[in-house]
Amino acid sequence: MNGFQSLPHLWLLSDERNDDVLDARLAEFQQPVGLVYRHYHLPPEERLVRFTALAAQARRHGHLVILSDSTLTAREWGADGVYGAPRSIYPTRADMLTIATAHDMQEIAQANRIGADAVMLSPVFPTRSHPGGAVLGPARFRALAQFAQMPVIALGGLTRQSARRLRWDRWAAIDGLS
Repeated sequence: MNGFQSLPHLWLLSDERNDDVLDARLAEFQQPVGLVYRHYHLPPEERLVRFTALAAQARRHGHLVILSDSTLTAREWGADGVYGAPRSIYPTRADMLTIATAHDMQEIAQANRIGADAVMLSPVFPTRSHPGGAVLGPARFRALAQFAQMPVIALGGLTRQSARRLRWDRWAAIDGLS
């Protein structure tokens, strides 16, 4: 893993739905988590200001801060890593954690090729983000995950209860943790 000793088991993805509770939630976690900062709804200047505030809050509690953007922007903003489709986060950097997104075998293969540190595989269950959209389900999720050459983080419709049902130790949520 690009210079990082351990990968959190729990990941919180930000967006406008959970923005009001992020500061409080980051303070409540008892163990280090990964925060994936997205906030696509904000204009660029406001997005940077909010990132800076949340990153400071997250780091006070020992959490990793990952930016959903280009690798260059993640480095400029001082993020611990970058999150996105494998093609958008390549080339990887030794000084940054890279979290690739994947929804199928092709994207897992791309994440393998670029040497991503982890892959978020989704959507496992139905989500509010994509109502009525296709989901992997537990069986297909596990079948795809076995081909990843890095840790797999389950995403999509996950809460503490559904993560227990899935029996997967690394998972992420937007609504399910906020």
